[in-house]
Amino acid sequence: MSSRDIEGANPLYLPQAKVYDRSCALGPGILIRTEPMPAATQIKLDILRSNQITFSEITTLAELKRDPATLVEYLFRDHTFPYGCFLLTGTGIVPPDSFTLQSNDEIQITIDGIGTLINTVE
Repeated sequence: MSSRDIEGANPLYLPQAKVYDRSCALGPGILIRTEPMPAATQIKLDILRSNQITFSEITTLAELKRDPATLVEYLFRDHTFPYGCFLLTGTGIVPPDSFTLQSNDEIQITIDGIGTLINTVE
């Protein structure tokens, strides 16, 4: 997740908008594949407030600006990761500026073939 306040202040602040406590959730499982996921793979974001969906949107891997294989190539071009690494691309889904997360909102990110990551805003 990104902090819209930090990111909105200046596009150059995007890296800082992604480095705050609990901004990057991984799990409950990790899928390891030898082949990339199909471009048609859907990613769905649902935000629930009081058990009601307040925001929902779907995208696909085809919407990425660069294909995952190219991103991995650049990631490993000048770096080695003897213990592995995670390449985070984001979901490509951004709620409207008028939307703000609130305490107890539940964020669900579902990726075809992987499952659903569920987190609650504190």
